[in-house]
Amino acid sequence: MPNKYSKDFGTKEMVLNYANGKWGLTKTHKVGEVMALIRECQPKTFEEWEQWYFQHAYTKTKEPHKVTKESLRELGERLHTKITEFLIPEWQEAFRTLTLDDCIDFIYNLTIHRTYDGYITEKSVVTDGLSKRFPSIEFDESSPELDHAGDIDYLGRVGSKAFGIQIKPVTARANFGGYSLTERMKASFEEFTQNYGGKVFIVFSVDGEIGNPEVLEQINKEIQRLERD
Repeated sequence: MPNKYSKDFGTKEMVLNYANGKWGLTKTHKVGEVMALIRECQPKTFEEWEQWYFQHAYTKTKEPHKVTKESLRELGERLHTKITEFLIPEWQEAFRTLTLDDCIDFIYNLTIHRTYDGYITEKSVVTDGLSKRFPSIEFDESSPELDHAGDIDYLGRVGSKAFGIQIKPVTARANFGGYSLTERMKASFEEFTQNYGGKVFIVFSVDGEIGNPEVLEQINKEIQRLERD
């Protein structure tokens, strides 16, 4: 078992993870392509990796900025502000008003209502959007193995190959440009491409409509590429 350098935050970990995910403070536009950097570095020691990171890490933004120890500290300070000024008051109110009926209704709603809403939304995006835009393509629901982590919802069949579709329901006010893949999702998408030949595309669904119509041209180019290969 290799030595672990990661710090254990105990019961605070859940709060820190939630707040960090909510405000995206360690996404690539803040801290750079971390996994790509460490794979490029291939460090033999932690110290080698730490030094490499601060020498080569830049934010993945239109105008990249160098990541420094100071900028990571600023992100930590921002996280503390978000938790203390926003998250804690919200949670205190939720804890104060939470009832047994809320918990029972939540489980039922999540299991039955939201599953149905998500299913209908997916169907609408495919049948009313993608299938009409690409009538020659057969769109199949993914197998449980592909969809186990919610990464691939549909396959677009192009001969013996396929491209993948992930449908992401969002609100009309969502900032699609700010969305970035997790390292796990990147690995999942890369594995799909190796197995099926095609890329994976994220389709944002806003009330059953395609919220990022520019993805249609990207899909069209991928279909043409798969047909040529």
